[in-house]
Amino acid sequence: MPVDQSLVGKTFPPSRPYAVSEDNIREFVAATGGTYAGGPAPATFPIVLAFDAMNAFLEAEAIDLFRIVHGAQDFAYERPVVPGDVLTATLTVATLRQIAGNDIIGTTSAITDESGALVCSTSATLVHRGAEA
Repeated sequence: MPVDQSLVGKTFPPSRPYAVSEDNIREFVAATGGTYAGGPAPATFPIVLAFDAMNAFLEAEAIDLFRIVHGAQDFAYERPVVPGDVLTATLTVATLRQIAGNDIIGTTSAITDESGALVCSTSATLVHRGAEA
């Protein structure tokens, strides 16, 4: 069943606050095959929050994760993510189109700090495979 077009423009509740520490940056970097010597988090670190926001969106809309193929991910920064930040992600469905029985879902997520200031924004393209796929 196709995803409902009325989702375009819908914003979902923010993710739970995530406290950034050197330890969780180090774990992320190790999981991606790198090493961390301190300082700001790598540019892809906010995927941790964006993924939580995406999973909450999929659950809220009863969209099966096993039908999702992650097509693209971009990050735009206002400032680096640093240890001590407490961040949340707020996901909005930006676009939705159907192609060959599949839903192409464009999302944006605003990653904000405790004061509400934008730290970075992410955009993702998700392909929701149709029932026959």
